[in-house]
Amino acid sequence: MTILKQNSQYLAIFFSIITYFFFAYFLERTQFYTFSFLWLFLFGCFYAIIKNKHISFKNLVGISILFRLIFLFAIPRLSQDFYRFIWDGRMILEGFNPYLSLPETFIQQSLTPITDTNILYAGMGELNGSHYTNYPALNQLCFFIAALFASKSIFGSVIILRIFIILADIGILYFGKKLLENLKLPVKNIFWYILNPFVIVEMTGNLHFESVMLFFLVFALYKLYQRKWIFAALLLACSISVKLIPLLFLPLFFKWFTKYFPAYGDHSTLSVRAQSRTKKQLINFKGVLKIAGFYIIIISTTIILFLPFYSIELFRNYTNSVGLWFRSFEFNASFYYLFREIGYLFRGYNEIAIIGKITPILNILFLIILTFFRKNNSFKQLITTLLFGLCFYYFTATTVHPWYLATPLILSVFTKYKFPVVWTLVIFLSYQAYANEPWQENLWFVFAEYLLLLSFLCFEIYQSYNLKKL
Repeated sequence: MTILKQNSQYLAIFFSIITYFFFAYFLERTQFYTFSFLWLFLFGCFYAIIKNKHISFKNLVGISILFRLIFLFAIPRLSQDFYRFIWDGRMILEGFNPYLSLPETFIQQSLTPITDTNILYAGMGELNGSHYTNYPALNQLCFFIAALFASKSIFGSVIILRIFIILADIGILYFGKKLLENLKLPVKNIFWYILNPFVIVEMTGNLHFESVMLFFLVFALYKLYQRKWIFAALLLACSISVKLIPLLFLPLFFKWFTKYFPAYGDHSTLSVRAQSRTKKQLINFKGVLKIAGFYIIIISTTIILFLPFYSIELFRNYTNSVGLWFRSFEFNASFYYLFREIGYLFRGYNEIAIIGKITPILNILFLIILTFFRKNNSFKQLITTLLFGLCFYYFTATTVHPWYLATPLILSVFTKYKFPVVWTLVIFLSYQAYANEPWQENLWFVFAEYLLLLSFLCFEIYQSYNLKKL
């Protein structure tokens, strides 16, 4: 037994390598029960590795990179989105604006504007091919680079896209560690993200670009902590230009800017006299000017990044495509499904069109409450606010794909909350929908996912409340 304990980390690493290899090259997403067993097994190995005190930080870095390299030459088997990435990149290479054309139009007219036209369209599916692209400008640049170096090879494009994501995760590791050091938190906390099987499978394996978006976000938070707010604004604009989700965070920075804050954003370093002055000086007008400049830089930089694609139809097509996620799509939702059932009960049909208009209003109201009525004076409080603001949005959303959880997961690394880690574990239940052909959700699986998640969330909030009382 003693020998087994001493070698447990090696066994966990060895079995993780084998399991990731199976995920990368053999597993199909229709194999739900095999997927579930391997997913839970990977999380068991992950927990054993991250809780082992004898593995050094450098060794954990090496293990994290090794696990990702297993996927380097694998075609994604659990997601179709990468076909659209390659399509958009090749369209740009051929001089087309990806925001102005539908893949299905070329197929219907028997046109082949790019190499592998029919293969890419078949891979992305009719649903994806019938809508305008919703990937922002900087994300399109990544797709274009993949097309530039592999315009005639899907396999080559996949490798280049995967290299972007692996490098982004290494950047998250680097700047995440620095931010944890400055916040005086354990630096190994970063491995709750970097070593998490969910991140390795969904980002590196399935080629979702949340990793690139989060690299810019974590880098921006680190620079904001240093009070280099201009640089932080530029980085945040880059993050938004990969995925739009950081737009939700913009109002939440208001109080942190407009309250008096010390050199590194933590009131604990202030003198008693300075703290007293802080309480009296509720609004710092210099901070108001800074936050205004912060917003102007973010918005203007984002617009500049979109300029190469400018067209009169761009705004209409893009907003319509993004709006579909609120008006038409349903997947792995929580409270939305509850609201939908109430609508069925009283109206007799799906109220997604109405609910899809109400939930953004609820989110705006919640963000206003967090912005003006929650203390965001310290940087830890600020990141905790970002975490709960985003999670409220996901709890009311009509669609929550597994890879969306990367953002709450990385934010939780800098807080005392671990419910996003639990969410990345139980999210495997959402893959049950793909076991059916065509895909169809079993709401009991969705119910089980959110019951486990919300139970743990309530436990953490209750625990946090009791600790404050002590």
